[in-house]
Amino acid sequence: MRTLIKNGTVVTASDTFVADVWIEGGRIVALTHPAGRERAGSPTREIDATGQYIIPGGIDAHTHLDMPFGGTNSVDDFESGTVAAAHGGTTTIIDFAIQKKGGTLTEALDTWHAKAEGKAAIDYGFHMIATDVPPNQLEEMAKIVREGVTSFKLFMAYPGVLLLDDQSIFRAMLRAGEIGALICMHAEHGLPIDVLVQRALAEGHTAPVWHALSRPEVAEATGTERAIALAEMAKVPVYIVHLSAQRALERVMEARDRGLPAYAETCPQYLFCSEDDLRGKPEGEGEGEFEGAKFVCTPPLRPKHHQEHLWRGLRNHDLQVVSTDHCPFCMKGQKELGRGDFSKIPNGMPGIETRLHLLWEAVRERKISMNRFVEITSTAPAKIFGLYPRKGNICIGADADVVVWDPEKRFELSHKNLHMRADYAAFEGKTVIGAPSHVFSRGELIVEHDKFLSRPGRGHFLRRGTFSL
Repeated sequence: MRTLIKNGTVVTASDTFVADVWIEGGRIVALTHPAGRERAGSPTREIDATGQYIIPGGIDAHTHLDMPFGGTNSVDDFESGTVAAAHGGTTTIIDFAIQKKGGTLTEALDTWHAKAEGKAAIDYGFHMIATDVPPNQLEEMAKIVREGVTSFKLFMAYPGVLLLDDQSIFRAMLRAGEIGALICMHAEHGLPIDVLVQRALAEGHTAPVWHALSRPEVAEATGTERAIALAEMAKVPVYIVHLSAQRALERVMEARDRGLPAYAETCPQYLFCSEDDLRGKPEGEGEGEFEGAKFVCTPPLRPKHHQEHLWRGLRNHDLQVVSTDHCPFCMKGQKELGRGDFSKIPNGMPGIETRLHLLWEAVRERKISMNRFVEITSTAPAKIFGLYPRKGNICIGADADVVVWDPEKRFELSHKNLHMRADYAAFEGKTVIGAPSHVFSRGELIVEHDKFLSRPGRGHFLRRGTFSL
């Protein structure tokens, strides 16, 4: 099938121009001026994008589908999660395979391939979460890279489960430098946090807001500084995941000002939600203060003044990417495990479907430009994580992962309109202006006017290139 998307305005990370986009064989085969349309031949299908923007499909570089955590699993699997992503204009995700303590990286990768195969509706890749990297296992990192998994996530938090000591982190960084892989860091100083959590509980503080009050900003700033220092000693790049706070951002800014290859992402929850949401509702309204459990994620939501620092970081390129850290749990049967003990609330929020809607609001409010919108949601993650130029751009030869974006379409981010499986919506009742009208994945029209037209299992595993930004 030869598809023509006509009369639209193409927006990339660097350019904005009027062009017809021609798709054939799963790829973009031509960009032509509308005046020369007749000379380009006859399409099988035409999409009229008058008054709309044509952008590359979103790339969400941080999701957790079907992930075990705190005695339960994130409620979206690779079927529901990728269908929801497609509805929101995201056509590629990078999820996380998790090594078990004492297990091998290969076993983890095999487990996550089994979770995704036959279910994913869009293309996907994996990062590898390494929880146990003794010296004799470092060689296995090269094997994982040869499988197309070219980034490793390491944790400074969650003692006894995910946390690695600095010596292990440094060994893994050195090895990553040798094989061209990228280290992603969960940068919170986890051991002191554990003490603060136990102290809060001992003093009778059990409400969800204490998840934030026991994980102070300084713990994230210190973790970020340590991660950058270890990467500097190892002479390798580092990518800080889900950065939430001003002081952590300042550590990244200082490193980048010194010319270090330090990169960072933030997430919509840190740009649009705050610590106030963790405080829930006044007593007598709904679940009262336990409503705040909906917003428990790690790092925690911060006081509202941090938001403007994050927006400035996005405008100034000190933050490179906005991913979701989509890790959804239902209130009923999952979040309620932490009723009476905030430390047992599963950490995570739903967001894989609503990222582009929310960030388009920032375009409308002139916090970021349209080109920057495309860069932080698609082009930058494609470049950082070895998918560019196949993904992340509207150019000849790229995969036809294309979104026709209607800048005036009104859409309510309510539970009844969304496709994620969590039993609540983080932005319930919020109406945004701007939504996809058509979503293509490798040339296949998979969403048209809110209707899913494709099937689970059509997504391809993406063997990513090594870090070369």
